[in-house]
Amino acid sequence: MLGRPGIDFPGLGAGLAILRDNKILLYRRLRAPEAGYWNIVGGKIDHMEPAGIAAIREAEEETGLAIGEIEHLLTTEQILPDDQQHWVSLIYVSRNSRGEPQLTEPDKLSDFGWYDLDDLPRPLSAFATAAVAALRKS
Repeated sequence: MLGRPGIDFPGLGAGLAILRDNKILLYRRLRAPEAGYWNIVGGKIDHMEPAGIAAIREAEEETGLAIGEIEHLLTTEQILPDDQQHWVSLIYVSRNSRGEPQLTEPDKLSDFGWYDLDDLPRPLSAFATAAVAALRKS
């Protein structure tokens, strides 16, 4: 299928909520969807790539962290009219990353930090909002 995932047809993505010391790691997005919003890390799943592997790959590329074990947190569908994008994302959680986060993709992401689930930065992306809601339930 030719075209752009999320724009010309629904995209399939994987995200990772990285937790440490009861805080979640969030980055501010520079690009659509939801440019300027705080988000968990993640991205597109490559053809023939398992979603969990994609979540780890994207997280390590975007943060410089070494990601340990992950578990599935939720599957979410986001239709984002402001950006004319449609994504289905499998979101995972990691509670055992190693290293210190970095800004490794400054063309995609700007600020980052660890945030308490009860004191999150705004605006928060739809993906991060869904992940935080699932974390609060678990």
